[in-house]
Amino acid sequence: MPTPVPSPEAANLQPPDVEEVEHLARGVFAAISPDGGLSELQQLLTTAAFDAMTGVRPSESHEPIDPDKFAEGLADRNEAFRVRILQTMILGALVLRPLPDEVATRVEAFARAMSVDDAMLGVARRFAQGQLGLAAIDFDRNGYTADWAPERAETLRTTTRLDDAWQQATDDPELAARWADLEHLAADSLGRKVWEFYQARGFAFPGQPGSAPPLLAQHDWVHVLADYGSRVESELEVFAFIARANDDPRGFSLLAMVISLFETGYLATGAGLFEAFPGQLSSDGMAQRLADALRRGALSHGLDGEPDVDFLALDWFALAAQPLHRLQARFGIVPKSDLAIRAGSVGPWQPGGISPFQHDTGRQAAATQGRTYNAYGATP
Repeated sequence: MPTPVPSPEAANLQPPDVEEVEHLARGVFAAISPDGGLSELQQLLTTAAFDAMTGVRPSESHEPIDPDKFAEGLADRNEAFRVRILQTMILGALVLRPLPDEVATRVEAFARAMSVDDAMLGVARRFAQGQLGLAAIDFDRNGYTADWAPERAETLRTTTRLDDAWQQATDDPELAARWADLEHLAADSLGRKVWEFYQARGFAFPGQPGSAPPLLAQHDWVHVLADYGSRVESELEVFAFIARANDDPRGFSLLAMVISLFETGYLATGAGLFEAFPGQLSSDGMAQRLADALRRGALSHGLDGEPDVDFLALDWFALAAQPLHRLQARFGIVPKSDLAIRAGSVGPWQPGGISPFQHDTGRQAAATQGRTYNAYGATP
């Protein structure tokens, strides 16, 4: 019997205590565990996520619990809370390859018992059935870009009409000039730092041939704002941060997308530019780094205290001249945890904050343009 969602007046909005965290972990582990028990990555990732998000590290061993009994323990929790728990289950399922059909079925049962849903349940089902092409379509139809309309491109400052969310704009001189003009902003401004981020890596500005789709380029501002490097493993951190900062549940699909690109390889391509590069989340320390990115995203907020923020929908050019440190304060961006730093999380200007390929591309671009190469401190 599904447990109904409580009225707003009856909902418990307090952080979960130790007892409730253990109950939540018990349910998540029960939902995502394949025959033979949790994979090492499932265990690491789920435990790290609970630890980072609640301050409580749950026990690593729990007795199974059925969906209805689990949902009863969430009787006073609202829909938003339950959806986040469901997304934790989906995340734990999506790191499995193959994803057993019984795991997808069990996660669906927990969703029904909690009286909530998430579009990525359908994607998990497609993966479990081996329907990878249809799963890719589902990301577009039901995920973050489901309601895309060309009018949404206004904040991207394109002069090219974008009928598809991840459409490239490779012949838009006005857009490219706007990005190039970031060079002339103050040295401590976000915009100037983003310009340096592009120069160091040899990235083409949106509007130029070979550039990233304008919507995808929005996340490059977040690399700088939230202090994440540009190697593939840092992409997991950036999109975890972006997804959790957004209270719209569809934002979770962005994290599901990069997990499917950069851990399992279920997706061959994504976001108009990315290509699969599996195994990144399984690297040492990455579970802790991704969990900390979720924490930092959850603690961030919109400008001057607005409750949440869609970092891909902002007009970054309107903010570009502001000092980076001031914008970090306005968005409520907290420092990385010591654990994440020890695990290898680095910023764009630190050793390890740039890939060897990007470093070489930056050097080649500088030589072609007749300028001295500057990585602004970043080394592979």
